[in-house]
Amino acid sequence: MNRADLNKKTKDIASMFDEVAPRYDLMNGIASLGQHIYWRKQTVAAVDARPGQRVLDIAAGTGTSSEPFADAGVDVVAADLSEGMLAVGRKRRPDMTFVQADVTDLPFEDEEFDAVTMSYGLRNVADFPRALREMYRVTKPGGRIVVLEFSTPAFAPFAAIYKNCVLPAIPPVAKVLSSNPESYVYLGESILDWPGQAELAQHFADAGWADVKYRNLTGGIVAIHRGFKPSK
Repeated sequence: MNRADLNKKTKDIASMFDEVAPRYDLMNGIASLGQHIYWRKQTVAAVDARPGQRVLDIAAGTGTSSEPFADAGVDVVAADLSEGMLAVGRKRRPDMTFVQADVTDLPFEDEEFDAVTMSYGLRNVADFPRALREMYRVTKPGGRIVVLEFSTPAFAPFAAIYKNCVLPAIPPVAKVLSSNPESYVYLGESILDWPGQAELAQHFADAGWADVKYRNLTGGIVAIHRGFKPSK
């Protein structure tokens, strides 16, 4: 079984997600204790896409994060590094557009999308500042970025429980339900290694995004970061 490490080599990440694809959505729900539904709804609301607009959903996996846009009449492109994840998505939603893509080198033209969004994927990119610049490049002036990512719980006692009790409990569950349980060891490592909310917001600003703000969900277990590309 393939397991990525904190070096986050593109090939390793893609291979790992290829292996977990069949039960990825199921494990997401269990690992988040069902909170993923609320988190995704808040992310869709933050993107605020309208029919006729074009949205790039990166790290879309099987397309579950893209479905609300497609169902609302938005022109959404579901992009992911893993062909295994995309294959599951194409079979489940043949009406949607799925594209294999590396977020650090996107196969799209400049200023092609009204909004770009990414859920649970940015922390899996070794050179994530470059990814933020690539997302900036393909976004139209006045467009927006919305990133949902695991983050740092804001309440210290809860942060300790989360680190020492919640995260360690995920791999044992994955041994029963996942086709690659070792990948969920990496999940915990990548969350603990990830920058906090304010530090990540600064990376957005450094990539050119303006009016960058973040909102904690579920006490900061995850956070939504949002920014805008300045109009010309």
